Amino acid sequence: MRTTTKRLLPLFAATAVLGMFGASGAALAEGHGGGHDATTLEAHLTELNDSGASGTAWVTVEGNEVTVKMENTGLLAGSPHAQHIHIGGENQCPDPDMEGSGEDGAIQVSDAHHDYGDIATSLTTEGDTSPDSGLAVDRFPVGDDPYERTIEVSDEVAADIVDGKGVIVIHGVDHNGSGEYDGDVVSDLDPELPSEATDPAACGTLDVSQMGAWPEGGAETGSGTTAGIEQSGAMLAGGGLLTAAAAGAFALRRRSTESTQV
Repeated sequence: MRTTTKRLLPLFAATAVLGMFGASGAALAEGHGGGHDATTLEAHLTELNDSGASGTAWVTVEGNEVTVKMENTGLLAGSPHAQHIHIGGENQCPDPDMEGSGEDGAIQVSDAHHDYGDIATSLTTEGDTSPDSGLAVDRFPVGDDPYERTIEVSDEVAADIVDGKGVIVIHGVDHNGSGEYDGDVVSDLDPELPSEATDPAACGTLDVSQMGAWPEGGAETGSGTTAGIEQSGAMLAGGGLLTAAAAGAFALRRRSTESTQV
């Protein structure tokens, strides 16, 4: 039965697969926030699944505070796009030409998990940023909306980012060009959802930035530092796929739909 985001989709059973970040030989640079030594990393996001999406992400780590700024283009307009920092696997993006298990060989989350690992941080616009919010799309940017937020993480996650073990992945691909998430192929994360809603659209590895300065401009979409510390041990059970978690349940919705707190 055809499923679209014109209505609330059933719960995303959700702690998603993805991974963490880092970069060896990290250089110290003056950070975005406040006078202490900070490490700045940069990721150039390139398309997966012929999505047409691309972008740049800048991440500055200062103690336990991680500030993320992202500017993207080519994402499906009017639709939410789950985005995360992943750690684990091979700390790399999948080959965009690989044959996946999805529609017409599309790369699904399970196909790429061994490359970029599990979710370390969910880049939501507000509220929780743990892996439990990995698919809380009512709190992710819509279309090409810019993103900026400062997140408090654990010592382990902060160290992994500085060590260059992070990969940023954005999800949501309009395979059939309908202008919304639909189609007959189901997501490998939840059979109640179309694969278009969860298939990876763009990916980039976090490497120490050569620019040495935080980019100016853009709109801040986050609500400041999160209330909790990221739990880096929340990895996926068995085969590296999703672990169902009540805290991670959420519903996809069109931009015009009123947001629901996860």
